Amino acid sequence: MRPANVKAVLTDRARAMGDARAARRVFDFAGEAIRSLGEALDGEFTRAVDVLLSVKGRVVVSGMGKSGHIARKIAATLASTGTPAQFIHPAEASHGDLGALTRQDALLMLSWRGETAELSDLITYAKRFGIPLIGMASNAESTLLQASDVALVLPAAREACPMGLAPTTSTTLMLVLGDALAVALMERRGFSADQYRDFHPGGSLGRALIRVSDLMHTGDEIPLVGEKDSMQHVLVAIAERRFGCVGVTDKKGALVGIVTDGDLRRHMGRDLLDRRAADVMTRAPKIAHPDQLAAEALALMNEKKITQLFVLNPKDKSKKPLGILHIHDCLRAGLG
Repeated sequence: MRPANVKAVLTDRARAMGDARAARRVFDFAGEAIRSLGEALDGEFTRAVDVLLSVKGRVVVSGMGKSGHIARKIAATLASTGTPAQFIHPAEASHGDLGALTRQDALLMLSWRGETAELSDLITYAKRFGIPLIGMASNAESTLLQASDVALVLPAAREACPMGLAPTTSTTLMLVLGDALAVALMERRGFSADQYRDFHPGGSLGRALIRVSDLMHTGDEIPLVGEKDSMQHVLVAIAERRFGCVGVTDKKGALVGIVTDGDLRRHMGRDLLDRRAADVMTRAPKIAHPDQLAAEALALMNEKKITQLFVLNPKDKSKKPLGILHIHDCLRAGLG
């Protein structure tokens, strides 16, 4: 290898090693700070959760600069997990947006040093109208935390930038503590997957949480015949409902079998129309539950190479069909 090429390789390697060192410093500083935050967690955190849980209006989150960006994310996380919230820019608040803050709300304010001048009008407004104020800062003696009803003190942390100035570790701590508040609130509220889906109807999150009950056909759409019904009646029912099958029920309406296109092919013969549904049906068909994730039902259909599932309530001993789910329903919902 020529000297010039060797030098280039060494330079590339040195750059890669330098980049890796910088990345590891960010990870190490953040990890160390997060561990300190966890160890310092005290009753103030629970008090903050109590305040946020009791809010009749919204949680208004505010911060300036990089703290403001984190505040926006915290507000979005709270709103998507069952706690109504919004971000207010502190400078805009001083020019009219204070009107968005009501006595039914709580105010969550972020500032690493706790001395951000732009927060003063929001602090004054909250104290004037008795709006609960939760402060998040690293200095317990700061103006923000001294004015707060609940003071969330962040541990001292080293910024990872070479000059120790650009907010890196500090913003990570704020973000983690905001997520901790959101998760604690979710657990206190008993926030369910169905509620989460309601707030995330679009994209992969919404699709992943679709239930069988959201897609199944019910009522008169369910193709059903009795055990003693003639095959002529069965064929008409299959043609009318267009699911490629009918469910077979006993005298009490319990599902006891299914007749599919495949069953018809297997029993095809001159005497087919002389038979009854019970003679042709497949017993103990595969079923789905209304609260089951539609993705799970689709996986079962793919595994068993079938195209439909009757839906039954597993707690209902009558075994009466509640609906029917076709594989096309899942594909139309974007689950395929």
